[in-house]
Amino acid sequence: MWAIGEKQATDTPPNDNFTFLSKGVDFRGILNFDGTIRIDGRVEGEITTSGTLIIGEQAVVKGVISAGVLITSGKVNATISATAKIQIQKPGILIGDIRTPGISIEDGAHFHGMCDMGAHKWVEEHSSSSSKNTHDATTFRGKTRSTSL
Repeated sequence: MWAIGEKQATDTPPNDNFTFLSKGVDFRGILNFDGTIRIDGRVEGEITTSGTLIIGEQAVVKGVISAGVLITSGKVNATISATAKIQIQKPGILIGDIRTPGISIEDGAHFHGMCDMGAHKWVEEHSSSSSKNTHDATTFRGKTRSTSL
């Protein structure tokens, strides 16, 4: 009997927090969370979580968002930074600038804004590694190749 209770306790992840703001909730301010948060109400302000932020179809969110993963099917007008990915699902609307390494936009969803996926890092890395094989053309000016016919 005791073994069953111990097994159930070990099956549950230790830091699996889940927060829910249901339809009808109207919040203004700063929200800081660990784990997963789902919003189906209205939020205006700053939302921060290292976990997953889920924005439901009925939700309206305005402000600044920082999350590990953002999944939205609601209306969002925000500046967003996601460390893992952003998913915009139908019928979601996302307006604002986003920074994320990965994004997916479902057919029927809408996005209007700027997207930074870190390509500048790739360009810097690529240009520094290719500069080893780059030669200065000025050293070859005036030199002609002799060909014998």
